[in-house]
Amino acid sequence: MSQRFALTAPRIFDGEQWLHDSALVLRDGLIETVTASGAIPSGIPVVSIHEGMIVPGFVDLQVNGGGGGVLNEHPDIDGIRTICAAHARFGTTGLLPTLITDTREITAAAISGGLEAERRKVPGFLGLHLEGPHLSVERKGAHDPALIRPMDDSDLVRLIEARKHLSVLLLTAAPENITNEQIKMLVQAGIVVSLGHSDSSYAIASQAAASGASMVTHLFNAMSPLSHREPGMVGAALDIGSLNAGLIADGLHVDPASIRIALRAKTGPGHIFLVTDAMSTIGTDMTSFTLNGRTVYRADGRLTLADGTLAGADLDMISAVRFMHRAIGLPLDEALRMASLYPAESIGLGDRLGALRKGMVASFLHLDDALDVKRTVIDGQVVFGSPLE
Repeated sequence: MSQRFALTAPRIFDGEQWLHDSALVLRDGLIETVTASGAIPSGIPVVSIHEGMIVPGFVDLQVNGGGGGVLNEHPDIDGIRTICAAHARFGTTGLLPTLITDTREITAAAISGGLEAERRKVPGFLGLHLEGPHLSVERKGAHDPALIRPMDDSDLVRLIEARKHLSVLLLTAAPENITNEQIKMLVQAGIVVSLGHSDSSYAIASQAAASGASMVTHLFNAMSPLSHREPGMVGAALDIGSLNAGLIADGLHVDPASIRIALRAKTGPGHIFLVTDAMSTIGTDMTSFTLNGRTVYRADGRLTLADGTLAGADLDMISAVRFMHRAIGLPLDEALRMASLYPAESIGLGDRLGALRKGMVASFLHLDDALDVKRTVIDGQVVFGSPLE
């Protein structure tokens, strides 16, 4: 395919509105312009998609694994490449491989793997998400309590040094195990700090947000709930406008009624966005896998430890979009924004990813009318589905 070509489709969602009788003009992995079909520059090849729609590629900020691998067990570039490729089949064009609480050695290996993935430009790799180990034991979820600990100076130095070489570094921490001063230093270094796995009060969460924390990890799950006299972490996520919040939309982690209430309650400019919290099962027929030496079982759409504790999600992003549209009742354009533009904005990449506008990266999907992924394009290259020709 030429390095410069035009792409037409019955419908194109540019991240803001639906376009008809329009085309994307692509050059060298970027969107050169969006124009009417009748105004395509002469002399360049035109590829026409005759059914379905073109939409922005999905951005997933919490991906523990996929394709049979999980980052904790394969904290290297090969593990990262496997995860990115597995999720591309389901519409994710950019993701943060996520390491849950582990040893210092495994954490160092994951950072090293991420740095190598950045250098080699692994398709779909945006950076790393370290979920722990600075969490609350009371709200540990599936994290190993023996590995949870406060942040110390060596942790701080390692993270700040890693961010110098990673486009995105996201840290999930509980205010109980990280200080406001540490949050300020991390944010000043360009690290995105997300509050999660926390039993903190609204007041403490507010102080963390004032110190620069800008996100909340998997809203409702593993955090202090909203109650009538103590709003908790859930209340802070919904009430503080500077906080964006990830949401696992599988109908298991959060009740649909709670999702609808949260969407109505969220104070802006922050948004609720979709994450999968996916494990190694995505794209496979696995029935179990190992995490931190413990067996995780897959059954009926759930991933659980032996005691029934949810351990990540058996969820891909296009399924989450369909759930938000069909079960929650969101307009399709808003469900798509929750999977693309809002997460991209949450990590400071809203000017490059999550929409289809002039100058943005040509990472997009071809969906059919049933909302199944027919093609996935990353940086102008088809990585799943038939070639554009």
